[in-house]
Amino acid sequence: MGLENGTTRKSLADLVFERMHRAIKSGAYQPDERLPTEHDLAAEFEVSRPIIREALRRLREQGLIYSRRGAGSFVRALGMKEPLGFGQLENVADLLNCYEFRLTLEPAAAAAAAARHDAVSLAAIRQALELMRDATNRQSHREDADFQFHLAIARAAQNSYFSTAMEALKDHIAVGMKFHGASVKRETAGLSRVFAEHEAIADAIAAGDGAGARQLMLDHLTGSRERLFQTTR
Repeated sequence: MGLENGTTRKSLADLVFERMHRAIKSGAYQPDERLPTEHDLAAEFEVSRPIIREALRRLREQGLIYSRRGAGSFVRALGMKEPLGFGQLENVADLLNCYEFRLTLEPAAAAAAAARHDAVSLAAIRQALELMRDATNRQSHREDADFQFHLAIARAAQNSYFSTAMEALKDHIAVGMKFHGASVKRETAGLSRVFAEHEAIADAIAAGDGAGARQLMLDHLTGSRERLFQTTR
């Protein structure tokens, strides 16, 4: 897919941008599909990586793609606005602020999930819980499964604002989960206790107990914050 000669009035970045723009608009890429890497795009278009980066920058400005730190560029569903985003987590104070926000967001999501979940969204919660159960039995902590559990609850709430906020917070939450997992592994039965907290939340959601799910999520996050910051002081 090299660029043709004879188009001197347009820069190479213009040509790459226009071709990718057409490809996205025509449906050649699916919503949320990851684009090829800069290296692969440079080879495809037979241009340098700085030219690719400039074209990608323009596509982001046009609202056609979005980036995830460390994961690459993804195609946005047509008509969607720029996803919610947060600056890079830089210090302990930022992590504490993240917990403060989660303590408002996630108990409400859990209560809504208890009222609105369906079989599919409940199965996603249970699937993440089973991954956590397996890790706990091996005296390990899986941050990925932990996040998927919390995200599945946000999605079960059937309110895209909950799930969008959780997805935007993914990198920040991952930092807290990493340190929290390390702290509970140092405690006797710490992993088992934390797993039991997650299981109780899932059971309350499955039972349609909104008040219980809200309180259990609040208690879980509060305990997580306290355990984590006891080790960071």
